[in-house]
Formats: sequence, C-alpha cells, structure tokens
Amino acid sequence: MILTKQHLKMARTLGVALVATVGLSACATYKDEFATINSRLDQLDVKVQGAAQSAESANQSAQQANQRLDQIEGRVQQLERAPKRTPRG
Repeated sequence: MILTKQHLKMARTLGVALVATVGLSACATYKDEFATINSRLDQLDVKVQGAAQSAESANQSAQQANQRLDQIEGRVQQLERAPKRTPRG
C-alpha cells in the first residue's frame, strides 16, 4: 500500500486530534485534583483559624489568672510575715 500525501495528512491530523484529546483529559484530571486540594486547604484554614481563636481565648484567661495572682500575692506575703498565732484551747 502506497501512502499518499492525503493519507499522511489524514494520519497527522488524527494524531494531533488524539494527542489533544489525551492532553485535555489530563487537564480535566488535574483540575479535579486542584479542586480537591483547594477544598482541603480551605478546611485546614478553618481549623487553623479556630485553633488561633482558642489559643487567643486561653491566653486571655491566663493573663486574667496572672493578674488575680498578682492581686493576692501581697496579701499572702503579709499573712506569711504575720506573727504566729497560738491556737485556742
């Protein structure tokens, strides 16, 4: 069988079409994978934001507790310096 220019042109066109089809389907697969990755990143971002808010709340609670300790520290030292009391009875 002798390949003519028309046959070669048709084979080349089919080859390009085949490569383009495979390439486009690969792009669609990557697009789906990127969408999945982006969705996971969004979920992680929400979790990180929640953890940051929890950490900030815990930090504020710790600061309040430290302030309370600072307030009562003077009273504790005063009681420790006071003369010992003898028990009744």
